[in-house]
Amino acid sequence: MLKVKVNNKEVQVEEGLTVLQACEKAGAEIPRFCYHEKLSIAGNCRMCLVEIEKSRKPVASCAMPVSEGMNIKTNTELVEKARKGVMEFLLVNHPLDCPVCDQGGECDLQDQSMFYGIDKTRYKENKRYVPEKYMGPLIKTHMTRCIHCTRCIRFATEIAGVEELGAIGRGEDMQITTYLEKTMESELSANVIDLCPVGALTSKPYVFEARPWELKKTESVDVMDAVGSNIRIDTYGWEVKRVLPKINEDINEEWISDKTRYACDGLKNQRLDTPFFKKNGKFEKIEWKDALDILKKKIDVTSPNKIAGFTGDLTNMETSYSAKELFGKVFKSPHLESRTKNNFIDIEKRQNYIFNSKIKGIDKSDLIILIGTNPRYEATMLNARIRKTYKKNKSKIYSFNNLGDLTYPYEILNNSTSEIKKIFENNHKISKEIVNAKYPIIILGHEILNLQSAKFIFEGFQSFLKDNNKINENWNSLNILNLNASSVGSYDLQVLSNNNDTLHKLKSNFFDVIFLFGQDDLIFNKKNEFVIYIGSHGDRGAEIADLILPGAAFTEQDGHYTNLDGELQMAFKASYPPGKAKEDWQIINSISQIMSEKNLFDNKKDLINSMISYLNSNKKNSFSSLFKKEFVDEKISVYPIDYYYSNVIARSSKTMMECRNLRKRVNKTGTEG
Repeated sequence: MLKVKVNNKEVQVEEGLTVLQACEKAGAEIPRFCYHEKLSIAGNCRMCLVEIEKSRKPVASCAMPVSEGMNIKTNTELVEKARKGVMEFLLVNHPLDCPVCDQGGECDLQDQSMFYGIDKTRYKENKRYVPEKYMGPLIKTHMTRCIHCTRCIRFATEIAGVEELGAIGRGEDMQITTYLEKTMESELSANVIDLCPVGALTSKPYVFEARPWELKKTESVDVMDAVGSNIRIDTYGWEVKRVLPKINEDINEEWISDKTRYACDGLKNQRLDTPFFKKNGKFEKIEWKDALDILKKKIDVTSPNKIAGFTGDLTNMETSYSAKELFGKVFKSPHLESRTKNNFIDIEKRQNYIFNSKIKGIDKSDLIILIGTNPRYEATMLNARIRKTYKKNKSKIYSFNNLGDLTYPYEILNNSTSEIKKIFENNHKISKEIVNAKYPIIILGHEILNLQSAKFIFEGFQSFLKDNNKINENWNSLNILNLNASSVGSYDLQVLSNNNDTLHKLKSNFFDVIFLFGQDDLIFNKKNEFVIYIGSHGDRGAEIADLILPGAAFTEQDGHYTNLDGELQMAFKASYPPGKAKEDWQIINSISQIMSEKNLFDNKKDLINSMISYLNSNKKNSFSSLFKKEFVDEKISVYPIDYYYSNVIARSSKTMMECRNLRKRVNKTGTEG
């Protein structure tokens, strides 16, 4: 620890910190534009100038390492004059467009000019003009506002791993641009909007939509993948206007994916706002009472064993638990399932289906092995952590598939189960690397669990890692990368059927009545089944339904989600369901009321208490899987995820459609035209 003085206040700070960080630890606020704690130091803006004893001139605090005995002053006349001089230069060419600027009200330059700006200028020259740049359907540019802080360049290069942004020209002619004026090919590209301190880069879909002080801000959780990124949802009335990242160093740090940020316009398209009943092949609007009467008549003449239910990829845990209670207590049916494929799962222990090393644990990993997974598209924020670890630790990364550009280098291995078998038998070069690594991470993807060898691979890795002390109290190297926000929560609640019974019977058209609780990815040949869809969007599930009961999206109801780490998080209600739509648990409660003349839960609090009690009880119903521990020589594939169309909200989003079409054109022709 080093002892320094900041404004005559003695503080102790860690060695290696900058003067700026030392000042902040002492409670002194330092203005800055180019400095960002997650990015490399540039020292461009000079706004963070401070006075240091024995230094002849003010020092840029972001670029100066702290040393023993430093006497730092942050509030002297010299410092204030220097900062005012810097601000005057920054505003020389800055356009006077604050009233129409999208970043007005949350602009760093605007805030700092209140303290260090002046009300007149000494310069009479014409302001320079910089033409706007094309950066794709997500980012709108006003490059005349740019102050050359280079945050966006450093983010693209260091965090996103796409070296597509840079500076051309020098001095007054310097411009920030994509070199060939094309879209940034990164799923993290829009984070540059949050980083830009002056509004030179703004959100194209959000442009002129609202002012920040008009919006209601709600902290929530992302459901576009299983990572559970922490977000802030900004709403104007009923409508979700934008989604921004919320800092959580254990999960998403302060970044979010473009899909998380921009799929929100799908919340207002293709919405179900009233019950529908299919008559002669056409949907007709009906009232809730009529819909529930139709449902009751159908259930009354159906054997309990002929009723099945499937929960969806965005289903919150309250809905899954309510459905479980409905099927167990009211319908007396064992056929409730959260999966769409007969994939292997062992729910005897929680460590068998979560990401045991934790997302934050990736930071210290020295060896990463990807098996049947493409983390760039399946879990974008997790992939960003892997890149960060590679840059920091130079970790060795292997993949059993050629996954294309993951934004970091990796060695490709033969994608077969026989190659994995060699690892278990200690006959592979990776075997030794795993044993010698301090914190190895093995990531098993979704498609691995669908192989005939799934149980063999999972238990083989588990045994090998236990024998070599890579699974212990402090570290567990074996991880499952779930695809859906609802997966881990559904496994915790045991929303599964024994021996994959429900999925097998579905294929043979065994059921008479099928409930789809927000399930839009189930593939089966419908014959005479009566399908009841409870969900928010008119998507695939609603298309095959005979009765539609309009539910709420994740932003329109309080709900718990458990992320791939096994972390239970709350998504808070930011809006409310449109028209006659209801929250999912209320619909299930109404079904229980009409079928048994009794509510499952008195209120939402009662539901949550019951669910938490169930989770804490560690009750395990008898659950068995058809999978046998046998080796089959198979190829290992990767789940073919359609990144911008992966769920009902994304498929309803105009912005996601533009991104998808653009990527298709680039892949087909090599250009964006």
